[in-house]
Amino acid sequence: MNPEPHSDLLLSVKNLKVHFQGVGPVAKAVNGVDFKVRRRQTVCIVGESGCGKTVTALAILGLLKQPPAVIAGGEIFFDGLSLFDLPASQMRNLRGKRIAMVFQEPMTSLNPVFTIGDQVGEAVLVHEEVSDDQARRRTIQLLYDVGIVEPEKRLNDYPHQLSGGQRQRVMIAMALACEPDLIIADEPTTALDVTVQAQILRLLKRLKQDKEMAIQYITHDLGVVAAIADHVYVMYAGVVVEQGSADAIFSKARHPYTMALLDSLPTKEKRGQRLYSIPGSVPHPAYRPLGCPFHPRCRYCEPSCEKAFPDFFDYGKGHEARCPVLYKSGVGEKDR
Repeated sequence: MNPEPHSDLLLSVKNLKVHFQGVGPVAKAVNGVDFKVRRRQTVCIVGESGCGKTVTALAILGLLKQPPAVIAGGEIFFDGLSLFDLPASQMRNLRGKRIAMVFQEPMTSLNPVFTIGDQVGEAVLVHEEVSDDQARRRTIQLLYDVGIVEPEKRLNDYPHQLSGGQRQRVMIAMALACEPDLIIADEPTTALDVTVQAQILRLLKRLKQDKEMAIQYITHDLGVVAAIADHVYVMYAGVVVEQGSADAIFSKARHPYTMALLDSLPTKEKRGQRLYSIPGSVPHPAYRPLGCPFHPRCRYCEPSCEKAFPDFFDYGKGHEARCPVLYKSGVGEKDR
């Protein structure tokens, strides 16, 4: 049962665990993740590559191939529905109609042998009872909504005839085809230059407001988070290590990993200085260290960090972080 029925809660992920079984040890890609997305909210999940962000998104949509993936635990509720309990047919109907996804690289997501009109139109025809002519008009409107110039002329173009930014706009148009309640955007601007990236982010913000939808945005780029986020979850090694409003995360970070990410972010004040680099790398999901998973790379590490996995410490107003050292010492108490 949804823990908050009749509320503005749209998506609730509780203690999600996703493992991958291969020849060697079990890889615990997602190891107990909790987060929520409320209606008309933009939630950013941020962390380095290998933290489990994309696997979490694919688990929500039921797109993980099982095996080798195994849902080892947890629950996912969408608008009161337990997604793990839905029959496959209902999940297919939900996917694309009420939850849609925009992938990182449109050139590998769009089919190179079908036109843009065919691909966006198919997204309409699959979920809506409309004629081919109605689907065509709807496709033109969708392309117009996402800023494609002269959309009627673009219907017969193939993906390779469009720029990277235009292809990403087409992917967003496909995601909007059925006016979903939630769009999951998996680093959709990573391969784009800075100018086009800013255009796509402005587009998503406008569409969120116009369509009154929620966005779950997956990224490693804190600059993107600053531009669009209402609430932020910082993931590391398959777990959430800090969460809070965008203002709390950027001005009062309370986990060493979050603080390190912010220190590595270029700012005007750091112009001409060498940026901070987090030592080491994200551990392999099959060989995670005991205790706090970040302790081998942490500048505040104490012996106790190597033994016990930390609970969340509450800083008020929904801001929590898994670091007893900073909680006890008060490091980071001053606004950053």
